[in-house]
Order: sequence, then C-alpha cells, then structure tokens
Amino acid sequence: MATDKNIAQIEAFLETLLQEEPSYFLVSIKIKPTDNIKIFLDGDNGLPIEKCVYFNRKLYHLIEEAGLYEEGAFSLEVSSPGIDEPLKLKRQYQKNIGRTLQVVFNDNTIKEGVLETVAESDIMLLCTTGKGKKAVTEQVLIPFENIKSTTVQIKF
Repeated sequence: MATDKNIAQIEAFLETLLQEEPSYFLVSIKIKPTDNIKIFLDGDNGLPIEKCVYFNRKLYHLIEEAGLYEEGAFSLEVSSPGIDEPLKLKRQYQKNIGRTLQVVFNDNTIKEGVLETVAESDIMLLCTTGKGKKAVTEQVLIPFENIKSTTVQIKF
C-alpha cells in the first residue's frame, strides 16, 4: 500500500533529478492502492516524451534501489498533466500567459478570458463580453485565494 513515507521519498528523488533539469518541475504524485505510481511533471516550454522516458527510467531505478516496494510489485508512469487538468502551480500559470483560461471561483461562478499576467498573489485576465460592436473588454484581477480551479481552454 502507498504510504506518505513512500510519497515523501519519491518526491525527494524527483527533487534531486529535477535539480539537474531546472526547466522541468513536479506538479503532483499519485499512488493508487495497486502501487501504480503516477508522476505528473511539466516544463516551462512543455515536456517532450523523451524527457518523460528519461525521468521514468531514472526514477524507477532509484525506487528499486531504495527498496520502497518488493521487486516488480509497483508500476511507474511519468507524464505531463493533460490539457484538461486544472492548473495547480503558479509556474503553470506563467507558462500559459496569452492563452484562454476558464476560472471557477470558490462560489462556483465562472470567468473566461486571456491570461495577461501572473503575480505573487493573483492573476489578470482580459475578459470580453458581448459580440461585435457591443463587445466590452475588461481586465479582471483575480486573487489565487478566490480560485477553486483553472483550466486552459482550447481554441480552434
């Protein structure tokens, strides 16, 4: 079974690996009851599949070496969070400046707009309401503490 101790140890391994590759960062670690370890990494300029393979091999070796699980009794997946996954870290917001976001507030109201800036405690969205000549564009300052979730919206 997954334990907090195992998560902490895996996180420590990742911190060491990521120090060598500072443009990549840890988003989250999930361990299922079947000892399937899912690592979500991201990068300031994306996360190529080659880097997922690289981190997977290095981390798998470290977990085996440390004896966290019996040999062959765990599986490891390293990937980037999907585009439909909510943003969790300020660094993820930074890399999405200029993209359209949907922000769900703590009271479940929703705002959609283009991310203009990311500050220490808030973000600035450029929101447009109405269409054509009746369109009104405004800047909306949103404190992180008011955000329940944020997802990137795909526009074609």
